[in-house]
Amino acid sequence: MTSLEHEHTREAIAARIAGANHNYIRDFIYGGVDGAVTTFAVVSGVAGAELSTKIVLILGFANLVADGFSMAASNFLGTRAEIDDYRRIEAIEHRHIELEPEGEREEVREIYRAKGFEGEELETAVALITADKDRWVKTMLTEEYGLPAEIRSPWLAAGSTFSAFVICGLVPLLPYLLGTNSSFLVACVMTGITFFLIGSFKSRWSTHSWFRSGLETFFVGALAAGLAYGVGVLLKDVAGAF
Repeated sequence: MTSLEHEHTREAIAARIAGANHNYIRDFIYGGVDGAVTTFAVVSGVAGAELSTKIVLILGFANLVADGFSMAASNFLGTRAEIDDYRRIEAIEHRHIELEPEGEREEVREIYRAKGFEGEELETAVALITADKDRWVKTMLTEEYGLPAEIRSPWLAAGSTFSAFVICGLVPLLPYLLGTNSSFLVACVMTGITFFLIGSFKSRWSTHSWFRSGLETFFVGALAAGLAYGVGVLLKDVAGAF
C-alpha cells in the first residue's frame, strides 16, 4: 500500500498552506554547496602548490569569512530587490483598480475563464475576488505576474546561506586545524562525504533519487577541487621557473 506524503486533515492543510511560501532550504543548500566547493578549492590549490599548513588555514579562513559574507550579502540584496519589485507592482495594481476597475475586473474574468470557469460560476468567482481589494491585488500579482503569494525574509535567506557556507566550508579545514596526518587526503574524504550528503539532502525536493543527487553534487565538487589543484600545481611549476 502506497503511503501519502502528507495528511489531509483541516489542521494539517492549514499549516501546510501557511508555511508553503517560507522555505529557505534552497538558500541553505546553495550556501552549503558553495562553502564546501570554494573552501576545498582553496585547500586543493594550496596543496597542489605544496605550501604550508599555515597558508592553508590563512587562505581557507579568509575565504570562509569573506566569500561567505559576500554570498549572504548578495542573497540579502537580491531578496530585497525581489521585495522592492513586489511592492512596486503591488502599488501599480492598486492604482489600476482605483482608476480602471472594470478593466481590471475583466482581467480577473479572463484569468479564470482560462482556468475553465464559465457562466454563473465564472461571474461568482470574479465577484468574490474583486469584493476585497487586497485579495484582488494578490490575485493579480500571482496570476498576472507570476509572483509568489508571500515574500521571503531577506534576513532569513542571508542567514541560511551564511550559516550553511560556514558549516560546510569548515569541513575541509578541520584536518589542518587538528593537525591530522595526511591532512589533505583526510580533507578530500571528509569534503567528498559532505558533497554527497548535501546532494542526498536536496533530493527531498527533487524527483531524483538520493543516491543520484548525492553523486551529482559530489562530482560537481570534485571537478571544482580538481581544477583548483591543477592550477596550484601549474603555479608552483611556473613560480619555480623564476
